[in-house]
Amino acid sequence: MVFEQVATGGCQSYLIGCDQTCVAALIDPELSQIDHYLALATRDGVRIRYLIDTHTHADHFSATRELARRLDVPVVMHRASPAPFVDMRIGDGEMVVLGKLRLQALHTPGHTADSMCLQVEDRVFTGDTLLIGGTGRTDLPSGDPEALYDSLFNRLLHLDPSLQVYPAHDYKGRSHSTIADEIATNPRLQKRDRAEFVEMMRSLNLTMPTHITEALRTNMSGGKTVASLLAEATSTVPFMSLAELRSRVEAAEDDLIVLDVRERDAYEGGHIPGARLLPRGQLELRVNQDLPDPTRRILACCELGYISTLAAATLRSMGFLRAVALDGGMKAWREAGYPLKTGKEP
Repeated sequence: MVFEQVATGGCQSYLIGCDQTCVAALIDPELSQIDHYLALATRDGVRIRYLIDTHTHADHFSATRELARRLDVPVVMHRASPAPFVDMRIGDGEMVVLGKLRLQALHTPGHTADSMCLQVEDRVFTGDTLLIGGTGRTDLPSGDPEALYDSLFNRLLHLDPSLQVYPAHDYKGRSHSTIADEIATNPRLQKRDRAEFVEMMRSLNLTMPTHITEALRTNMSGGKTVASLLAEATSTVPFMSLAELRSRVEAAEDDLIVLDVRERDAYEGGHIPGARLLPRGQLELRVNQDLPDPTRRILACCELGYISTLAAATLRSMGFLRAVALDGGMKAWREAGYPLKTGKEP
């Protein structure tokens, strides 16, 4: 069996494959690790055939849809998943076939309604249902402590005690546990009475995951993350350094239009001398009026460099093929002590 575990902060994802037939699946892949997964598959001599999410993640961005687009392979989730881009919806007791391997699904709702675990040979991938020394939380959308109790005490913990447990998260650098170890030492599993367990889960008072709204939106709908939009824009936009722009501003270069895409109050509070104001929110509507010559060189700038990158990419898509963005933004310009002008330009 081919097996690779990839940690991304506290997130754990897995490449598992059949070494005889050279086919593999990715379980709970994370968006920032796409190149890593592909490199591992190449090194191990396997072809990724399935992309599996154990549940709808709320604390990181799933790579399943992007990898499905690149590799032309199906996304697999439990049939209760709300995501419209899932290609293969599986139910309790059904299997995903990987050559000689069989990944059997166990529907284990509680953390989310679509949570499932995957058992294969001597191990079980538990998603966020069972963690090492913990369990998934139940206070996020579709969470249910009553359902989690049943999934744990009436299903998962009845599996072979020697099964190795590989969860979707671990924040202490541990790679795996066993069912027996979790039964014996997991603090949350010591509350074996249903009412006590449910009360404990409802009283945890945990902080919300970072980017929860964006993660749920993208993982449920297949929409793009802000990071993905910025990465796509960055791949199409050249940049100009602060020092290079300063020299061109001081030389009063006629061919360069500096376009400040912040809001008016930020612009008037301090901008690059000679810069024109065109807020990003008005760019598409005013571009023909304010930038009548598409052959001009346009440099977009904003506070941190993110919005200006998106603006420059938009300008390029609209035919301003010489549009570039400032590397660093106005914050870096000020910190460098470069010249500023306040108020309006004449």
